[in-house]
Amino acid sequence: MNDVLIIRGVFVVVLATAAYFLKPFNLEAWVAGLLGVITGIAIVLFEIRLGQVTLKRLIGAAAGSVLGIFGAYLMSLVIGSAVPNNPSTVPFLQLLILLMMTYVGLVVGANKGDMLNLAALGGLFGGEKSQAQQLKVLDTSVIIDGRIADIAETGFLDGVLIIPQFVLRELQLVADSADSMKRNRGRRGLDVLQRIQKMPALNVQIVEEDFPHVREVDMKLIELAKLLQCKIVTNDFNLNKVAQLHGVEVLNINELANALRPVVLPGELMRVFIQREGKEHNQGVAYLDDGTMVVVDNAKRFINKTIDIAVTSVLQTTAGKMIFGKFDDRQHAVHDNRPERPQRETSSAAPQPLAAPPANE
Repeated sequence: MNDVLIIRGVFVVVLATAAYFLKPFNLEAWVAGLLGVITGIAIVLFEIRLGQVTLKRLIGAAAGSVLGIFGAYLMSLVIGSAVPNNPSTVPFLQLLILLMMTYVGLVVGANKGDMLNLAALGGLFGGEKSQAQQLKVLDTSVIIDGRIADIAETGFLDGVLIIPQFVLRELQLVADSADSMKRNRGRRGLDVLQRIQKMPALNVQIVEEDFPHVREVDMKLIELAKLLQCKIVTNDFNLNKVAQLHGVEVLNINELANALRPVVLPGELMRVFIQREGKEHNQGVAYLDDGTMVVVDNAKRFINKTIDIAVTSVLQTTAGKMIFGKFDDRQHAVHDNRPERPQRETSSAAPQPLAAPPANE
């Protein structure tokens, strides 16, 4: 980004210097130099805006402009022969038609350009959509969460990770908060970003695009995803729903975590460590290593012990998965120590039980 700013600055200076010494339109040197600066800034602003436009819109705008100019030329021939030869009226009408047709063709072509199917042409044009789909915008919550760095290290994330400047500002505000908890979360998010940037296999880009008319950061993310035609990576449930309503694809880290949890079927045997008492009578509660809660009947007396249980049901909620099980003195064993690591026990008489890894005490 700094290199682009330097190139833009050099371009404006060179254009202003050339105008100062060449003095176009017989202007004074300082007036010509000022005109060169204004012209250079206008060109840079046009280039910035043009960089935000998709290839479809560019092709549509170019085709519309060419058709508009061609139509204006044909109409100018008719006007030149139909209107009495007037040294001021005819040139004005011809210029008016040229500007009008070019403007209309440019605007209409750009708006209708989204209807083009460039992927059907293959080659260079077909690669734009696939490249856009590889862009992923990270929101503040998923950066603070930190699991995105672990996922990136495994190689499951490809393409380009986009970090908007307004997300960095929000992270900095959280890191500078007077609340110690918020301050620690913000600093954790900045550390996660540094960790991601140091990964050689990832391409992390910080973009300056902002939407001053949009106040909420979540809506800014949605507008940026629409502009870049990319996906949003988040673990925010509300942002997930709002983005889907706007037609923006979302990669939710929490949904990924839920999908990777082990599948447990009713009747399966499981070994768990009972950590505390449950809400109902004679219940014990255990946790798997992924945070899944296991509620066990007849297990209150086995707190701080490892027991074998039979799974009775599995409940899937929006917050995650809950497993319900039952301990039977006649069928299941009690172990004094916690299991050191998760493992499956094989048995010819019963299905393979899932041994639950210990949770933190």
